[in-house]
Amino acid sequence: MSLDFQDGTFRVESESCRYTNGVIESDYVYQTTEVDGNVVKPVQTKLQFRTERKVPKTGVMLVGLGGNNGCTCVAGALANKLGLTWETKEGTHKANYFGSLMMSSSIKLGNDVRNGGHSVYTPFHNMLPMVHPNDIVWGGWDINSSNLGDAMKRSKVLDYDLQKQLYPHMKDIKPLPSVYFPDFIASNQDQRADNVLTGTKQQQMEQLQKNIRDFKQQHKLDKCILLWTANTERFASIEEGVNDTAGALLDAIKNGEPEVSASTVFAVASILEGCTFINGSPQNTFVPGVIDLARKHKVFVAGDDFKSGQTKMKSVLVDFLVSAGIKPVSIVSYNHLGNNDGLNLSAPSQFRSKEISKSNVVDDMVASNKILFEPDEHPDHVVVIKYVPYVGDSKRAMDEYTSEIFMGGKNTIVMHNTCEDSLLATPLIYDLVILGELCERIRVKKQDGGDWESFHPVLSLLSYMLKAPLVPNGAPVVNALFGQREAISNVMRACLGLAPDNHMTLEHRFESSLAELQKARFGGYKKRSNSDDTNGAKKKFRS
Repeated sequence: MSLDFQDGTFRVESESCRYTNGVIESDYVYQTTEVDGNVVKPVQTKLQFRTERKVPKTGVMLVGLGGNNGCTCVAGALANKLGLTWETKEGTHKANYFGSLMMSSSIKLGNDVRNGGHSVYTPFHNMLPMVHPNDIVWGGWDINSSNLGDAMKRSKVLDYDLQKQLYPHMKDIKPLPSVYFPDFIASNQDQRADNVLTGTKQQQMEQLQKNIRDFKQQHKLDKCILLWTANTERFASIEEGVNDTAGALLDAIKNGEPEVSASTVFAVASILEGCTFINGSPQNTFVPGVIDLARKHKVFVAGDDFKSGQTKMKSVLVDFLVSAGIKPVSIVSYNHLGNNDGLNLSAPSQFRSKEISKSNVVDDMVASNKILFEPDEHPDHVVVIKYVPYVGDSKRAMDEYTSEIFMGGKNTIVMHNTCEDSLLATPLIYDLVILGELCERIRVKKQDGGDWESFHPVLSLLSYMLKAPLVPNGAPVVNALFGQREAISNVMRACLGLAPDNHMTLEHRFESSLAELQKARFGGYKKRSNSDDTNGAKKKFRS
């Protein structure tokens, strides 16, 4: 089968899409279906999308800059920007962004009228103007003082030859002193904590705010995004008058309340400075007071917990099983890893945070099929994580899925997954930043009136990259990976006035439509010169 790949820029020619120097505006009909008892009604809502075209100069401040994810993130962007190659026993490798949805995945654009209606694909980052990881300014905080060159060596994630080339570029990057509340992370982390802020919680938060302002000013940034990729914390207790409202939370920080975690202090500082905050760990950073504050300031927050290996596979496999009418009754997931994340998770309260984020991933898929599952019935679901220092960043994940099939039969799937933990998580950081920044430039309004508005401050569109998606109050949680990806894809299409890709492909299912496609391919359209293609060459993509 022949497919086309459009890797140059393109322009939508439609009355529903208008380009100006500053924005792309589109008219879009959002079609949904309402169910009221046994009555089903199709509903149409006419919307307008407006996307700012100028890509701002963007900085990213990582909390946990010197950890495995943090230093690998900076190293990967530098290696790509410098176009580095390196040698291993398997040969020559070159820098890439594999594993990134935005940078290394494609989206169906449409059908090629000159090639029998075959599908045309384009990179995700080609759909709308987006920030490029090569252009991001990186900085941040860490409780350990090691420069990023030494942190990279310590992490043992990248190949030795690549580390040698990157070290001169990374040795002068040093993390800012960070917030360290020992009660929230494992006691075994105290040996690393030599780069910490002092003073009250209020004073530490104010210092973080100053760090953000200084970073933006120093690098002449248009905007800054903060992302937590530091240690998993224990869950904070939700206490009335402490962290249940924005006002109570701000007072709690002033009063030094013990149930305010370091990640929550970072989130509050970020919101007060107008910066999107993303949580890549499983703890409940976003207590109700943080959500309240984000809504008051109209600043995005997104979380929780990077979805990189075992959980991503689980969200695909369980979706497949339930959609196929197969009933998963037991899911047992075992992990062992040897990096600092594993060391921190060896403490029971920190493991509990991770266990919760890993365990909830199947809930919406199970709830979607009442033929298989009775009300309140769920598969047995067990998650185990062990610390094994020898394996380092090369995490092992073993899963057993037992399902009931036709006429009392049983089906068991056993999977072994060796995950290079930080090399899977780092591209998610790029994606979260790229998509989070893009969402800041998108506005929507109803065509029959009303004001332009942004997405809800709880930015659930980033759920594809996260294990335990944070959603607005009252919104359903979607964990199925395909549905999460399609949401991103179709929002981008809506910004261009393009219909969602519905996979019906009716043009290939009837004699008459196939005949029309053949006619168009063999003479129905006049041949166009190369200059007719906007910027661009097309490459054949064989499947």
